[in-house]
Amino acid sequence: MNKRESKVYKETLLTIRSRLRGDFSGLADAALRKTRSESSGDLSSMPIHMADIGTDAFEQEFNLSLMEHDGTTLGQIEGALERIEDGVYGICADCEQKIPKTRLNVLPYTPYCVKCADKVHSH
Repeated sequence: MNKRESKVYKETLLTIRSRLRGDFSGLADAALRKTRSESSGDLSSMPIHMADIGTDAFEQEFNLSLMEHDGTTLGQIEGALERIEDGVYGICADCEQKIPKTRLNVLPYTPYCVKCADKVHSH
């Protein structure tokens, strides 16, 4: 992977890391604020369309999920940033093959290709 490509991934990782580190209080507040306004019957903040309700529920679930897994994800992000510095980012830590960019775009902090990740998680 060339320096320009790895720089893009580094910026993405830094953004995710700062969001995980700094925005937890904001994420928790946003998730709880939605729940409070819905339970108090405050219809002014209620979405009008059913699709909006689904989107709000998804965002709330996503934010709470991020908060649950912050320790693991932060560790993986730190590891990915180290691999960028070491010039081995995008190389599977197990089989040493290239990790496809399509996978890195979804999970920029993954140290494994799909095949090796399946092996690691199945043991």
